[in-house]
Amino acid sequence: MSCERCVLVLTHQFDPTADYVVEELNRRGVPVFRCNPGDFPQALNLTATLGEGWTGSLRLGDREVRLEDIGCGYYRRPTVFEFPPGMSEPERKWAASEARMGVGGIVSALRQWLNHPAAISRAEYKPVQLSVASALGLRVPRTLITNNPSYAAEFAASLPRVVYKPLSSTPLAEEDSVAMIYTTPVDARLIDSSVAHTAHLFQEWVPKEYEVRVTVVDDRLFAARIDAKSATALVDWRSDYENVTYMLWEVPTTVKLSVMSLLDRLQLRFGTLDFVVTPANEWVFLEINPNGQWAWIEEEVGLPIAAAIADALEREQELDD
Repeated sequence: MSCERCVLVLTHQFDPTADYVVEELNRRGVPVFRCNPGDFPQALNLTATLGEGWTGSLRLGDREVRLEDIGCGYYRRPTVFEFPPGMSEPERKWAASEARMGVGGIVSALRQWLNHPAAISRAEYKPVQLSVASALGLRVPRTLITNNPSYAAEFAASLPRVVYKPLSSTPLAEEDSVAMIYTTPVDARLIDSSVAHTAHLFQEWVPKEYEVRVTVVDDRLFAARIDAKSATALVDWRSDYENVTYMLWEVPTTVKLSVMSLLDRLQLRFGTLDFVVTPANEWVFLEINPNGQWAWIEEEVGLPIAAAIADALEREQELDD
């Protein structure tokens, strides 16, 4: 089976957030080719030939899409490549590098993306997004990134309250469990030599009246206020969903303009941003996730984010015809 003028959705099999978009596109009659690059090379097959541009196809089972028929790509959460059993570890590392350059290179060469994989990779660097946000006039908390325990302790002692935040969204995988690392208050007296083992991000604590999750799709902005009802949720609402409430919210015009400039500077068409609003009604930028989750907030307050993403993907189809 082949589809024409498809939206390419790259994600793993169990991605409820992507499901929202695929269902909306299906409802509109827009063809979708969904696959997980991690299924290459055992289930996903790639063929590409260079002429005036790349032609060829991606095939998964009895489904196939021609590269030249892809209108726009939606990059969600693909997994790592899986290789046949019996390969040695050096062989797997080499094969993974070749697959990344081959499959990743071909899909990156597609003209239209929401967002382009390379833009996602750059924007995920917190030092990049924080510096760009600050340069655009958004207030950001004072921040230290270091593996020096002495600097970390000095920074923590210099401020009334400091928290630690992970630099990535990678969970901590133990033998029998997977744990997320949330924002954690820091006591300067307890900082020890373990800080030297990797990079750590320490940030001043900003007093919160409430938080706001802002989701941007092209020129459309959706916002929801988040109120914490427990001490745990106040530090990081993701760690205590049962004690969090949501409501639709308005974003001040000056913040909107800075947000749109931030996405433009980072070459993003989509992003989820987190803000703290202080008791003095000052908006403080915490971070932007160029591939953030949004389905839960759509469900909670009725924001039409899936429809906006489908609009963006469908619009690229029309522009590319």
